[in-house]
Amino acid sequence: MPKNKGKGGKNRRRGKNENEAEKRELIFKEEGQEYAQVTKMLGNGRLEALCFTDGMKRLCHIRGKLRKK
Repeated sequence: MPKNKGKGGKNRRRGKNENEAEKRELIFKEEGQEYAQVTKMLGNGRLEALCFTDGMKRLCHIRGKLRKK
């Protein structure tokens, strides 16, 4: 049997995603939207957030247009 001489798997060959270095413009809130701070990532595009206006914790989701960025 040949020895395993690998230097990492498929993910190493792909490399890291360097999109985090790019700055994006701030998207201003529209009618019916609020700003909030994420307190917990729940997975599947859902998160728990603390609203700035009334201080309530809310269950939120990331819309598809923002999720792809």
